[in-house]
Amino acid sequence: MSHLVSPSLLAADFGNLERDIMSVNRSYADWLHLDIMDGVFVPNISFGFSVVEAVRKISEKPLDVHLMIIEPERWIDRFADAGASILTVHYEACTHLNRVVNHIRERGMKAGVSLNPHTPVKSLEYILEYVDMVLLMTVNPGYGGQTFIGNSYSRIKELKEMRDAGGHDFLIQVDGGVEKTNAGKLIKAGVDVLVAGSYVFKSGNVEEKIKSLKNIT
Repeated sequence: MSHLVSPSLLAADFGNLERDIMSVNRSYADWLHLDIMDGVFVPNISFGFSVVEAVRKISEKPLDVHLMIIEPERWIDRFADAGASILTVHYEACTHLNRVVNHIRERGMKAGVSLNPHTPVKSLEYILEYVDMVLLMTVNPGYGGQTFIGNSYSRIKELKEMRDAGGHDFLIQVDGGVEKTNAGKLIKAGVDVLVAGSYVFKSGNVEEKIKSLKNIT
């Protein structure tokens, strides 16, 4: 399988949101990534259900929704109803992770689990057989436009080794500081899904930037 690209809407121009989503529709993007922040789990607030519902009406790409919130289990049904295709929760925010993952799948969505940069990859050992995707944060979550954390490559390789050893088939996704200069190395390390925000939306040419990420081998 060739790698997937999921542009992060957080970096889009919210004064021209429909224009930017239409650019993603015309592009080679596979998904559209939506970061939901609550100002508690991360030091920022982004957007909620009404925006997700509005985006769902415009986007022709599956919505790849990343919950950076406390108690994500409270909102699984709401995000399913709002149109999420993939729902990713943070390991650090879930006391009963198996229950959360099962609920996501029961609602017909793909289930993802995300790790902050400081959380050991080994923490996921006993959940890997139940998830569709693992998102490794390559910046500390909460803001767009941050610098990529260099030791992320070793974490990606460790996760890939765990996947291979266990015979699992989940996707490995990364988010934070992704651009053309490091995308090739990320894919080589084992990444299946690239999330890119600033690189895509701050460029002035959304379709071209997405194409440049898709064309990396």
